[in-house]
Amino acid sequence: MERVNDAANHTAESVPGPPSTAPAPADGGSRKGSGSRLYPRVTSFRSRRGALTATQQQSWNRTWPKIGREVADQPLDAAAWFGREAPLVIEIGCGTGTATAAMAQAEPHLNLIGIEVYQPGLAQLVQRIEREQIDNIRLLRGDAVDVLENMIAEQSLTGVRVFFPDPWPKARHHKRRLLQPATFALIANRLRPGGVLHVATDHADYAEFIAEVGAAEPQLIGLNETTGGISAEHRDSAPIGFERPVTKFEGKAHRAGSAINEFIWGKIE
Repeated sequence: MERVNDAANHTAESVPGPPSTAPAPADGGSRKGSGSRLYPRVTSFRSRRGALTATQQQSWNRTWPKIGREVADQPLDAAAWFGREAPLVIEIGCGTGTATAAMAQAEPHLNLIGIEVYQPGLAQLVQRIEREQIDNIRLLRGDAVDVLENMIAEQSLTGVRVFFPDPWPKARHHKRRLLQPATFALIANRLRPGGVLHVATDHADYAEFIAEVGAAEPQLIGLNETTGGISAEHRDSAPIGFERPVTKFEGKAHRAGSAINEFIWGKIE
C-alpha cells in the first residue's frame, strides 16, 4: 500500500547504495560530501523517477527559487529564509504535501520546512503553495539525515514530524529504516527543550520497532498513550498541534483495516 506521504523517506532518483568506505572526519565532526555519517551510508528511501508536467515546471520555475533549496552542508539560517523569527518545525518526507500544506495553514505562527527527495511530489506542493499563497512553508530537496546533521543547529527545532516513513519490511532491509537509534538521538539533540517529535506509521512491525527505539532515547518523554503518556495533559500546552489531516493514502489504509499508530514524544526540559 502506498504511504500517506507518497515519498516519505523512501523515494529518490538514486538507488540506495552500499555503505560508504570513506573514513570519518579526523575531528569527529559532521559528514561532508560522501564521507562518514551517524550510521553507514545506507539511505532510507527507494529509487523512484518521474517528470514534471509543463504546468508543474512553470510553477517550479516561478516559485522554487524563493521557497526551495537543495540540501547542503552549510548551516541553515531559517529566520533569514522565512523573513521572520518563528518556532521552526521540520517534516521529514513531505511527499506531495497534502498534510504539509494543511498543517501549515492551521499553524500560521510556525515556520515549516518540508524535506523530500522526490521532485514530482515536491512540485505538487510547490503548485499548492503558489496557488493558495501559503507563506510559512519552505522546502529542502535531499536526505533528511544530511539536513539534521549539517544544516540544523542543536536545540533549534520546536517540532519534527515523520509521517508514514517506508517500513522496509524485509528483515535484511531493516538497516535502511530511517528511525534508528542514532536518528532518534540526533532528532532529540536538535529539538529544543519542550519540543515535540510526532511519528505515524500504518505498519505493525515498524510500529513495534519505533516504540522500542523511542522508549530507549533518554532525551525524550512520552506525551500520548502510545508512548506511555496522556495526550489530554499535553495537547493544549504543546508547542505544535497533535492533529494530522487524513490524506487519501491514509484513507486507503483505514479501508484496508490497517491500524494507524501515533507516537508523540517531548524533549525533556
